[in-house]
Amino acid sequence: MTSPVGLHRVVEPVGVLPQAAWRLDAAREIAPNEVRIRVERLNLDAASFRQLSEKHGGDGEKVRAEVLEIISQRGKMQNPVTGSGGMLIGTVEESGRRSPLGLRSGDRVATLVSLTLTPLVVTDGLARWDGRSEQVPCDGWAILFARSIAAVLPADLDPGLSLAVLDVCGAPALTARVVAEQVARRERDGDPRAVTVAVVGGAGKSGSLSLAAARRAGAGRTVGVVPVAAERDALVAAGLATEVVLADARDPVALSSAVTTALGVPADVTVVCVDVPGCEHGAVLATADGGTVVFFSMATSFAAAALGAEGLAADVTMLVGNGYVPGHAELALDLVRSEPGVRGLFAARLAAG
Repeated sequence: MTSPVGLHRVVEPVGVLPQAAWRLDAAREIAPNEVRIRVERLNLDAASFRQLSEKHGGDGEKVRAEVLEIISQRGKMQNPVTGSGGMLIGTVEESGRRSPLGLRSGDRVATLVSLTLTPLVVTDGLARWDGRSEQVPCDGWAILFARSIAAVLPADLDPGLSLAVLDVCGAPALTARVVAEQVARRERDGDPRAVTVAVVGGAGKSGSLSLAAARRAGAGRTVGVVPVAAERDALVAAGLATEVVLADARDPVALSSAVTTALGVPADVTVVCVDVPGCEHGAVLATADGGTVVFFSMATSFAAAALGAEGLAADVTMLVGNGYVPGHAELALDLVRSEPGVRGLFAARLAAG
């Protein structure tokens, strides 16, 4: 029997979901409710790529070799240290007659589910990848389940740009929802104060999209937090934030002070988009009582976040960005189309990568 969530593809340990499994069966033949994708490019998530690159001192050959080893051993791309993976683009080769995804042979798609639960085989040894960028050209195949999600790539955007945007499309969608809820609550309560939003890692992919989404959702003031002057200058030029500040997100006092000084008050909503560990306490400290912290980084320690909030006696709601909100792909692509600042940051990042 074929499971809609892919239980039949789990090799070990038996009984867990594909994301939690150590190894998946990535056999090419599909079940009636599955879809096989001819893979064109992987997009490794930022936390995973950073960990691999730092582990190997930036040696692209060693990074490539480890990625190949992970995929070969596990039947999927799941970094054993960060637990994260990424996503991919490719072309539908075959769609099972009972697949509910609505995909047809020849559709060029981006998967909107993580590589950590996607059966994957690479057949070209990643020969076209130098191991120095998150986007990985490759050949091979991947399998989607009945409960997987994929989006047909838009014809008006470069595939590399679409891949980069769709990789983080859950962030702006959830940010918009949280901000809109805060705005509606204040209007309902007759509270004239503007909703304030801080985005930690505001010049990155998910960060820039989240800043634009927050503004569109009604945030009155926004602050983008970045670690270096070059990112500050780029974010200022993009015009996506009311204020842009420099701070090390791993320094709780520095981060909290930077946000509070820029806004005049702690943020009502703090969105964490950085790909390094140790940012949990600063995010909590930078958020007002009754506010919300949204963690999108796969480098987040959720135990540290919970215990840190308790230790600080912080009355904040903490949300885990799970990467899926209905309509998230459409929202993110629309932001790239309509916000020149966002598109410019993405273009510069892709050119540098």
